[in-house]
Amino acid sequence: MFIVHVFIQVKPEKVDDFIAASLDNARASVKEPGILRFDVLHNREDKNHFVLVEVYRTKEDTASHKETAHYHTWKETVADMMAVPRTKQIFNNVYPGEDGWL
Repeated sequence: MFIVHVFIQVKPEKVDDFIAASLDNARASVKEPGILRFDVLHNREDKNHFVLVEVYRTKEDTASHKETAHYHTWKETVADMMAVPRTKQIFNNVYPGEDGWL
């Protein structure tokens, strides 16, 4: 598995629009064969902070995701909504392992 956490700080006046665009992207993303999970998390204490948790079968599936129409639509739609450039961290799954819940 290849797990990506994307950290996003949204302009306060754009939070609702960001949520709508991100939900559209997430709903389409989970239909991709290479995506196991796609969560949109909203920070309870900082209403402008979001984390996208993307779980892919392989690293190559991240590249496939970035070629989809829904990803391009999301990227263009939310570009001006971000207060600062988004950042990401990549994780390896420790537990459950490959023979866990997959």
